[in-house]
Amino acid sequence: MQLPQVDPAPMHPCAHCATLQKTCCQTAEILVTSGDLARISRHTGLAPDEGRFWERRVPVDPEYLDDDADDPNWKRWTVAPDNTRRVLRKQKNGDCMFLGQRGCILPENVRPIVCRLYPFSYTESGIQGEDAGYCPKRAVAPEAPDMVTALGMTLDAAERWHAALYDELRTGRESACGSV
Repeated sequence: MQLPQVDPAPMHPCAHCATLQKTCCQTAEILVTSGDLARISRHTGLAPDEGRFWERRVPVDPEYLDDDADDPNWKRWTVAPDNTRRVLRKQKNGDCMFLGQRGCILPENVRPIVCRLYPFSYTESGIQGEDAGYCPKRAVAPEAPDMVTALGMTLDAAERWHAALYDELRTGRESACGSV
């Protein structure tokens, strides 16, 4: 007796993207805040010391070193005097060290806030809209009006994460809403 075929669950847009091209988890330099370091350290048991899961590095893209009139404090809060930024380490193949076979191995409330915010674009003044530059939307989510919808994200959550990001950048401490 042959069992009927059951359609598998639809592939997550990010997993589908990985079948088409390198994903943002493989190409982007992931900026981390002090709060991100604390959350990741608690979750993984890795000490938050430099070198364990993060490092200071000069950005590959020199635009990250430019002043931004739309977000004037960003550079001051994210780039050290030696032009390095605090970013997640990468695996030898260039992937984020927390990228596993099925995507990010960190739960959403532990992931770096900049990861949680993608594909929203933002400045210190607020959420600006969608910037899904890494996403081949037509191929991975043709039925969705945008990547925000395809990823099941909400503006409310993005606004909470945005507030946490800028609070952590401004104070250098973990924000209470960074874990939400």
